[in-house]
Amino acid sequence: MSKFSKLVSLIPFRVWLYAVLAFVVFIVIMVFISRYDKIDLTPNQIQQIEAIGEWEFLAIENEELVDTVKYGFFGDDKLVRIYYGTLRLGVNMHEAGPRWLSMQGDTLCATLPPVKLLDANFIDEARTQSFFSSGSWSDADRELLYQKANVMMRKRCLTPANIALAENNARLQFGSLLRSMGFDKTKVVFDNAKSVAQKEG
Repeated sequence: MSKFSKLVSLIPFRVWLYAVLAFVVFIVIMVFISRYDKIDLTPNQIQQIEAIGEWEFLAIENEELVDTVKYGFFGDDKLVRIYYGTLRLGVNMHEAGPRWLSMQGDTLCATLPPVKLLDANFIDEARTQSFFSSGSWSDADRELLYQKANVMMRKRCLTPANIALAENNARLQFGSLLRSMGFDKTKVVFDNAKSVAQKEG
């Protein structure tokens, strides 16, 4: 029998048992720490994310040819203008709920505000072109035509497909942000209740 074997045989069984238990406890603690040492998101980190404010996830370039006609006894007046605009879809982090970040097991779940049009004044008036004009037109007439172009652009661009594309971009970009902060498992969803309330309002 070797010297090592003799030395081992001299150690009481109870000591060996305690040593094994201590080793198991040590392993369990290390596994726990390795899994959960990064789940505490500080208030400062949350405020930094909220401070982003409006976060754009999709920009849609659009142009519309819009016309209007004034009918008269001696002839009709017609005005045709071309409007250009960029509709930006995204979320406003200032509209996030009080507990928009939460842990679900070992996964950090972020509930973002619904994707929406970030800027209602998306038409670039400096680029507006008068395609055709006959007769006289007031500023009020031009304003009505502008509003008509605004409605047409919204209808063309704010489609379920474009909103879904913006949401997918949001999941990718926001998930990447959270992982860069040390969270390996993340989940990004949207506050559908707020979206329904906005549509009803």
